[in-house]
Amino acid sequence: MKLDRLLGILNILLQNERITAPYLAEKFEVNRRTISRDIDALCLAGIPIVTHQGVGGGISIAEGYKLDKSVLTVEELSSIISAIKGIGSVSEQSRIERTLDKFGVKSDAVVSMHEPVVIDLASHYKGDLTAKIEAIKRAILEKRLIEFNYYYEKGESHRHIEPYLVAFQWASWYVFGFCLQRQDWRMFKLTRLWNLSLRDEAYALRDIPPEKRNFNSHLTDDTKLIALFDKSVRYQLIDAYGLDCYNEADEGLYLTIGFTNRSYMIGWLLSFGDKVKVLEPADIANNIQAIAKNILSLYL
Repeated sequence: MKLDRLLGILNILLQNERITAPYLAEKFEVNRRTISRDIDALCLAGIPIVTHQGVGGGISIAEGYKLDKSVLTVEELSSIISAIKGIGSVSEQSRIERTLDKFGVKSDAVVSMHEPVVIDLASHYKGDLTAKIEAIKRAILEKRLIEFNYYYEKGESHRHIEPYLVAFQWASWYVFGFCLQRQDWRMFKLTRLWNLSLRDEAYALRDIPPEKRNFNSHLTDDTKLIALFDKSVRYQLIDAYGLDCYNEADEGLYLTIGFTNRSYMIGWLLSFGDKVKVLEPADIANNIQAIAKNILSLYL
């Protein structure tokens, strides 16, 4: 976009005494004529840019001109860079590197690229995840349908959706869109989504109902769990639900929470082995008891 390019050129001029048009053309992947028009636009905006001809020539901001470099504060720039580097963990690396490079990494730069905050949004399936995110982003920008196989509790299904957003929620990546099979808005977890392809069909944008924009509404926590945990797994409860999630007694830690996904909750409880006893609901306790008997039979 032109505005992005103008800001990038201005940032480079602020950090360099003189720069050449060919350098700017190569960095922003445009021709020299475009750079000339951009320089004219900056001049019209009140930035006194001077062009020097001949050997050692180039483009610079007029000597003595004072320009406020704090359009963004150091803290704001740091946040932007941290966010870009985080997205870089699941995006095409060359594109992210070009974006970061436009901030100009120098010893006297406005802000250092060596941020004290590391954000890595990738997973064990980084390669597949990156390809999926890039493909879905392209489909959203081009307003094209996508189709894929989706694996969930009831088995496997083939879906066609109108993609609207790629979201990082609940420690995982999802695509949010309008499912043509269900004729409703749905969230699909990318690690369960395979054989993704873009279709030629385009779609017209729909208005997203306000209640559907609240992604947390997809987890309604309708069922209550009450369980007694051994005190040795205190750190795991804090890790999952926070410091004040349980009530401590002589016999252990009582946890009361709501949940939506029954299969996930049973799997989570089983991960504690003999360090937890389910008190409510009874059907979850009976289910775990049956699973424990089946496990035992495998070793008899």
